[in-house]
Amino acid sequence: MNTPFAPDGPEQTPLTAQVVGRYHLCWKRRDLDGVMALYHPQVRYQDFFQNRVLGLHELREYVQGCLPHRQGEDIVHNDRIRVDGCTAFIQYQVTVQGGAGLVAFQSSEAITVRDGLIWRVNEYATLVRQGSASQGSGPARPAISRLGLSPRQLSTMAQDLEHYFQQRRPYLDPGLDLQRVASESGYSRNQISYLLNQVLGQSFYRYVNHARVLHLLDELQTPTGTLRIDELAFAAGFNSLSAFYKSFRDHTGLSPTAYLRQMRARP
Repeated sequence: MNTPFAPDGPEQTPLTAQVVGRYHLCWKRRDLDGVMALYHPQVRYQDFFQNRVLGLHELREYVQGCLPHRQGEDIVHNDRIRVDGCTAFIQYQVTVQGGAGLVAFQSSEAITVRDGLIWRVNEYATLVRQGSASQGSGPARPAISRLGLSPRQLSTMAQDLEHYFQQRRPYLDPGLDLQRVASESGYSRNQISYLLNQVLGQSFYRYVNHARVLHLLDELQTPTGTLRIDELAFAAGFNSLSAFYKSFRDHTGLSPTAYLRQMRARP
């Protein structure tokens, strides 16, 4: 039999700390069942970034999409969990990296415990910085996500996209388009466009050409016979020398000729 709602006072603080501590340990261990077991049957999870409220029947899919899903992924907490009566306050940072872009979401949660379970979660997120190798850095605040993606899901999506480009190397095809990337990576065109344009602040073709430049730079580190740099550019997927020169300068700050001269001058 459930106990009545515990009073919001000092006597509740240790129980709240214990429950919320277990909750975030389950997140860190990617324990989906453990997270779900800690939600109250009447849980109300409000994600203000998505302007969305979820109940228990919706949370399993949501949590599964948010959990770190590769070894080594983690959420960086900026501060210890602060507990006051029935409510705990947590701040953390979610980093999203893809192509030449790097951004970070500053997120916070207010978690209320009732009957020894998570009863309310209010989650807030703000995009606090954006930068790239060529653009410098500055604040950026995208509109509320209306695509069903939380900051943690956007981070996972960026990592999945990066992994797909590294493993499959689709950029080697000069005709690569957004539809193919969406089909092969498992995300929708709208989701990828939102991640690139609104979060990472770059176009699809900038992201692709950045991957091509990285591929070419790797090739320059290995013997290539008589291949010239323009031939390497076409082999990396560029179909235009002007696009190659622009992308190369954006990434390295040098022209291809100056870069080769600098590389050959190294001991």
